[in-house]
Amino acid sequence: MTVYFIGAGPGAPDLITVRGLKLIQRCPVCLFAGSLVPEAIVAEAPEGALVKDTAAMNLDEIIEDIRLAHEENKDVARVHSGDPSIYGATAEQMRRLEDLDIEYEVVPGVPAFAAAAAALGTELTVPGIAQTIILTRTAMKSSSMPERESLEILGKAGATMAIHLSVRNAAHIERELTPHYGTDCPAVIAYRVGWPDQTFIHATLGTIKEKIREAKLTRTALILVGPALGARKFEDSKLYDADFSHILRIAANEKG
Repeated sequence: MTVYFIGAGPGAPDLITVRGLKLIQRCPVCLFAGSLVPEAIVAEAPEGALVKDTAAMNLDEIIEDIRLAHEENKDVARVHSGDPSIYGATAEQMRRLEDLDIEYEVVPGVPAFAAAAAALGTELTVPGIAQTIILTRTAMKSSSMPERESLEILGKAGATMAIHLSVRNAAHIERELTPHYGTDCPAVIAYRVGWPDQTFIHATLGTIKEKIREAKLTRTALILVGPALGARKFEDSKLYDADFSHILRIAANEKG
């Protein structure tokens, strides 16, 4: 018996990996985070499977369902949104399973920041402008932030920032990042990425608070900030430069 932590992607049912979908289709138990995972994904569970939304359950209740499945030798599809490696509360579940000697595997999924960049048709690492992406969040009721990971400190890098779970903290984001990025720095508020009602609000660091208030957003939004967003004036990379040699290509000016 194995528990499979499956990243279902950002919302669109066809953005789940083939591996993740096949596991859902064969596991007799499916526990899914219903607040963020569309029912169309878990509808692929086999006939007669136990399919349960864990949104209203606590950790003890979730682990108890897994323990019962273990006793019955039934594989479990534990379906989370996005990718299980980020903000999925999977580490605490894995720790409990290790204590119970229950095997588990992790199946990666498409994270929200990648899906947002794809939908926007943009690259988040642009030559000469930004070569680093910082995935972070701000302190909320559910989780505090280590002092060493404050926006004030992270912002000094000037990297592209993908700020999760923080749409209610727009004023804090603006205040902490403005000294490093400036009020005119491009920003995008990505709401419900991958869902039918997905919305992208283009802003600047100095206007995100106002635009979030106007749109009445309170959850399920990712905030992207950085000069790479929508950048047009940048140098080409060397990867496809005709005059640049690498292990698979000889530069045009070195041939013959």
